[in-house]
Amino acid sequence: MALYDYSGALKQGRKQYQEAVQKGRHPYLPVLDDILSYTEIVSEVSLGVMDIPLSKIVGTKTAGRTSAFANNFMPLLPEKSEFGAKWAVLYDYQITEGIHDPIVAYEFMNKFYVQEGNKRVSVMKYVGAYSIMGQVTRLIPKKTDDIENRLYYEFLDFYQVSFNCDVWFSKEGSYQKLLEVMGKEPGHVWDEEERLLFKSAYGRFTKAFELSGGNKLDLTCSDAFLIYVEISGYDQVKGKTEKEIYQELQKMWKEIQLAASGSQVELVEDPEEEKSAPLKSSLLNWLLPTGTIEPEMLKLGFIYTKTADTSSWTYAHELGRLHLDGAFQGRVQTMAFDQANTEDLVEEAIEEAIRQGCNTIFSTAPQMVNQSVRSAIEHPEVRIYNCSVRMTYTSICTYYVRMYESKFLMGAIAAAMSKKDRLGYVADYPIYGTMANINAFALGARMINPDVKIYLEWSRVKNHRARQRLAEEGIVFISGDDMITPEHASREYGLYMKREDGSVDNLAVPIWHWGKFYERIVRNICRGASEANAMKGKKAVNYWWGMSADVIDVICAQDMPHGTHRLIEFLKSSIRAGSFHPFDGLIYSQNGVIRCKEGESLGPEGILTMNWLAENVIGRVPTADELTDEARLLQKLQGANMDEYEHTEE
Repeated sequence: MALYDYSGALKQGRKQYQEAVQKGRHPYLPVLDDILSYTEIVSEVSLGVMDIPLSKIVGTKTAGRTSAFANNFMPLLPEKSEFGAKWAVLYDYQITEGIHDPIVAYEFMNKFYVQEGNKRVSVMKYVGAYSIMGQVTRLIPKKTDDIENRLYYEFLDFYQVSFNCDVWFSKEGSYQKLLEVMGKEPGHVWDEEERLLFKSAYGRFTKAFELSGGNKLDLTCSDAFLIYVEISGYDQVKGKTEKEIYQELQKMWKEIQLAASGSQVELVEDPEEEKSAPLKSSLLNWLLPTGTIEPEMLKLGFIYTKTADTSSWTYAHELGRLHLDGAFQGRVQTMAFDQANTEDLVEEAIEEAIRQGCNTIFSTAPQMVNQSVRSAIEHPEVRIYNCSVRMTYTSICTYYVRMYESKFLMGAIAAAMSKKDRLGYVADYPIYGTMANINAFALGARMINPDVKIYLEWSRVKNHRARQRLAEEGIVFISGDDMITPEHASREYGLYMKREDGSVDNLAVPIWHWGKFYERIVRNICRGASEANAMKGKKAVNYWWGMSADVIDVICAQDMPHGTHRLIEFLKSSIRAGSFHPFDGLIYSQNGVIRCKEGESLGPEGILTMNWLAENVIGRVPTADELTDEARLLQKLQGANMDEYEHTEE
């Protein structure tokens, strides 16, 4: 029986050998000693006896027996050879008793190379085992700028807390992101139960992923696992069977495929593009079904984290919802569901909206995005939009506005009105978009006054004293919250001047025309109808509209000097027409790095992912520990990657 199985393994080995030769690949096992001949090792660490995933064992330590195996560890030597006989004996032993003697191996770049026990590994791979025990020595290479090297050092940090070597990502930052979505605090070392639960859940996912054909995709199993956990939630994943994971993977397979294709995002910057660009005809199959439908056929649900009385953000979107009633003369039905401030409450609100007949749902905050995706996967007949930016999901559409255009104008107004070289800016969350808003304000001010400095403070930090600190600096002209919160009305919003006696003069306010935004979306939907999911799986769609779409604006005080008013109207018209760009020409960040060259403009990706502050900004971005709980949650979800950022204060 064992010789028969050796023949089966031999066929696999020879087939693999021939395929490798035909494709111009090395047909034998890679040799670690050859790899190390051009690699500098800075440390050797004994990991003791550990459970090694067989998928991670890729070669041998020395060249001794490398030609006896194809590069998949299946044998190449004849059945009647001494090698074949020993392999067969090991196979019999595995079937009857089980191989328990640990192999001896070296780990390098999260791959394992066998020094003693190649035939044991071959047998275990042939029978489809998941892992084998081994005495392991880790070889740590010198740090370099190579992407694989950087990923390995991220893996080492992950291993220090998890003691898990199953996980390997293809993108930087993924290990930290996995810990965050699992709810693990930085530096928390997992106990034995946490390790076993994770290993078991990951193992079940691996089998379901392979069964789904994941090996054919251009991403690692770990990449797919991170997407799955982000959407489903780690606490739920831990308790799911392999069958349940497989069934859920089938529903969200388009999201996995999108990630494998590079998470392509279709950024729609102007409504007009939807009519003219060739790609949009397919894109709009989801947003604009073929054939027209009447507004009466639409029932729109709006999901809010807070109430309109307690949140200026919710208030702005509620005004947008109410705008629809007037714009469509009551022909469109709308419903609001507020205080959905947890994942469970968001799910309840969306499910209730669907039960009440809503066929289009707007979840109005970035922290709702994961549940929005889950709900969209469960209800493919319902259109779900989430108010966030740069999210790479195809089951939903996301939308946001280019508020930095308005902030640029407000910076110009502030510098024109102030007689001093110091202006204040109070920001809220350190997330995508906020950096662009701050820098646009700073650049708009510098266009008027080359010597101006912007003093940056944050309102979503613990025990914040943003306005007090600005007052202590003697700063009079300040950019604050964009809107009034009805329950806590204050004049300190928009761009204002605060006098020594405490009185406030409002100079300008940025306007979020969410009503016009929603009106455009609804009119697009009404232009036609086909299957709701015709676009799903192709690209993530982000609607990122600005002044050219008339969804943002700046309203100025009536007593503004005539010259300043004319300048702002000219700049506004130029931005709207596309002839002027706020992020244009030579731009330096605080640490002296050139972020935009002379004669060039920053593109959408550079603006959306901005992780630096302009050179005339005085202040820094708060760390996660300094943020309030709500801000920290949002920062984890949509926080700009500040790893390369150098904190600067004066």
